Amino acid sequence: MTNKIRYFIANWKMYGDLRSLKTLNKVIKFTRSNRNKRFRIIYCPPFTLLSSFSKILKKSKINVGAQNIHEDLNFGPHTGFINSRMVKSLGVNYVILGHSENRVLGETNIKINKKVLSALKSKLNVILCIGETLYEKRKKFTKKILKKQLVQCLKGVNKKTKIIIAYEPVWSIGTGIVPNNVELENNINFIKSLIKRKFKNHIILYGGSVNPKNIEKINQLNLLDGYLIGGASQNSKKLIDIVKKTFN
Repeated sequence: MTNKIRYFIANWKMYGDLRSLKTLNKVIKFTRSNRNKRFRIIYCPPFTLLSSFSKILKKSKINVGAQNIHEDLNFGPHTGFINSRMVKSLGVNYVILGHSENRVLGETNIKINKKVLSALKSKLNVILCIGETLYEKRKKFTKKILKKQLVQCLKGVNKKTKIIIAYEPVWSIGTGIVPNNVELENNINFIKSLIKRKFKNHIILYGGSVNPKNIEKINQLNLLDGYLIGGASQNSKKLIDIVKKTFN
């Protein structure tokens, strides 16, 4: 367990401009000087910064991901969207799909599934977000919701595909509230029990208010392969602290 690779996905959401690029220097320096080779950092900036991030990080050990794509693999009349082929051409290797901030705008499991299949055809690694709302948690629907999201979003995906699942309880995102370790362990084990039935090569992440102050407590479970990090990832010191504390 101690030798496994840990993934740190930096989801910048709708933050950042060209001035933000200077924050990458500290993280690049950290990855080059650190002897620990058991972690992967993946920056997912806004679409406007994908090209710049890819150019700066090209010769580093850091990867770049997009935050979403349109489900149509072909070019077409979809104002305001870009597809998997477009982001792949920018040097992007990962994409976040199914984030709750998109689901709340009407993105269904069926649409997410189409995006997953499109991304895989473009050789992108998919980071699929799943998680229950506070209402669903209180009604004890969590496992039912997680299963439905996994089954519908991964329909038609080849069993040899490397699957990255980010468990993000919707009620935890941006609130500073993190599930207690008993609850988190229960839900992560449930997700693993479903995923391993079809996908041998799977990675399970946790996301939701991850920061340097709570990472050590979350990491005590030793069940996770990494973290999907929101606000804290925009600060290079906080991101580096999270990586360091994961291996303490």
